[in-house]
Amino acid sequence: MTIPSVRGMKDILPPTSARWAALETAFREHATRFGFSEIRTPVLEKTELFARSVGETTDIVEKEMYTFSDRSGESLTMRPEGTAPVVRALQANRAALGEWPVRLFYVGPMFRHERPQKGRLRQFHQFGAELFGTDSPFADAEILTFLHGFLKETGLSGVFLEINSLGDPACRPAYHRKLSDFLSSREDRLCDDCRRRRERNPLRVLDCKAEGCMRATADAPSALDSLCDPCRAHFESVEGVLRDSGIPFTRNPRMVRGLDYYRRTAFEFVIPGMGAQNTVAAGGRYDGLAEILGGRERIPAIGFAIGVERFLMLLGEEEYRAPAPDVFLVTAGSRFLPEAFRWKMTLIGMGIRTEVDYDGRSVKGQFRRAGRAGARFVVVFGEEEAGRGGVTFRDMAAGVQEELSKDEAIRRLTRRDDTREE
Repeated sequence: MTIPSVRGMKDILPPTSARWAALETAFREHATRFGFSEIRTPVLEKTELFARSVGETTDIVEKEMYTFSDRSGESLTMRPEGTAPVVRALQANRAALGEWPVRLFYVGPMFRHERPQKGRLRQFHQFGAELFGTDSPFADAEILTFLHGFLKETGLSGVFLEINSLGDPACRPAYHRKLSDFLSSREDRLCDDCRRRRERNPLRVLDCKAEGCMRATADAPSALDSLCDPCRAHFESVEGVLRDSGIPFTRNPRMVRGLDYYRRTAFEFVIPGMGAQNTVAAGGRYDGLAEILGGRERIPAIGFAIGVERFLMLLGEEEYRAPAPDVFLVTAGSRFLPEAFRWKMTLIGMGIRTEVDYDGRSVKGQFRRAGRAGARFVVVFGEEEAGRGGVTFRDMAAGVQEELSKDEAIRRLTRRDDTREE
């Protein structure tokens, strides 16, 4: 009996892995154009990092994290999200990262023990980007422009930007009191989870996807009506830059982040009509996180994350094939394999995709394999050709076959315009 994979953790096989590689390359290239540099943080972190950043009373910490004690008794957690590790790394290596602002992006796996479902796994992957060191509204607009441009480049259609402002420690407490008073008058209409949330963090009630809670809070007070003057000016500046940049957006006063370190701008790119799973990418400004993690200074920061599995699902189940070989080398007997192998290594070294059959199939069988693989050219090493110091050269697309000297065959194969369509 074969050993199955862990539930909620999935192998990524060819040709699907080619889609992943192409998307990762596109994200890296896009991030680099915006001046972001890649950071790679460990998969394992001290549990305290997430208990502080995400919050000990959140579902992620209470129910979803993969946490264990190592042999020394230290509590470790497989990272459930990417932002807190990046902030920790920034604090630990501040001098090495240069002047503010610092722009970092990441690509990698995250882990949460939640119910596996379509587009959501226990080992999942995220792209993310974080901009540190400035609270300018232009930094917010830069992150939004970065993300808008990437989604557009990938060809994902029907995506809309929604934004909100959550205020800051100067104006948020008054809004919390106003919202909590409103929710107390509707408590009998809220789900059990939201009754608990009303006491600890009333903002999270607005994010509940239960239909009863959504109806009960439809006319809840908006954070936008309680912003202090600096927060209102910041939000209006972000909106102004987005308009100047030609990026369409709508306000969504129900959009919240349930963690205290989030400040001011919050945003999501969504596809309407997909219900509770309509979010493509999300993020916000989290100026308070560095202090929560023990930093001595407030570090302004804004960032986002994209779930890769869900993103690929939204792009569609397009069929991807492994790259076809440019050349298939056919051997009429095992004695020709050493020479064919030398040719293969030489051609690969010149950037030409080359395949050889090692398993002794017939010449006809090797031709069939070359055809299935989509090879453009076939070179045959046979007894008669060897006697004349040549090879048979076949252009599969044109259906033309001729005998050539080995030198001429190599010249034909190494003409880039002949071997590969640009």
